[in-house]
Amino acid sequence: MSRAGSAAGALMSEPVRELARLLREMHPRLHEQRTVFCALPAGASAPDEAIAWFREAEGVSVVLPADVARTLGHRDEDAMAWITLEVHSALDAVGLTAAVSAALAAEGIPCNIIAALRHDHLFVPVARAADALAALERLSADASPTRS
Repeated sequence: MSRAGSAAGALMSEPVRELARLLREMHPRLHEQRTVFCALPAGASAPDEAIAWFREAEGVSVVLPADVARTLGHRDEDAMAWITLEVHSALDAVGLTAAVSAALAAEGIPCNIIAALRHDHLFVPVARAADALAALERLSADASPTRS
């Protein structure tokens, strides 16, 4: 199936609410692109390449690809790895963020989570990306029914 066909399928999928199913079907995917959390100067607009942005009382925060952040003069020493949970999580689902946070915390892995309309996105230190994937895959496997 083409990427366009796959994307269209994702748009039509029904959101999942049941925690056990969310965990079983989360299929964490590590993006190749490294990211940087940045603050924009007052009045600045988020660049088109922004992965996410949020208007806070103190100003606009953005998540940028590391190369874009560097080009704009931001430091990229604290670059983060970006992991997407591929399950279509419902906005009103309960427990996914807590379960993921607990699994990563148990491994001492810092994590920033952004929930978008269809998927949850995790940002972890680049050096811990493989550990985070392993922890998430264990969490998913533990939620799977036992096979006889």
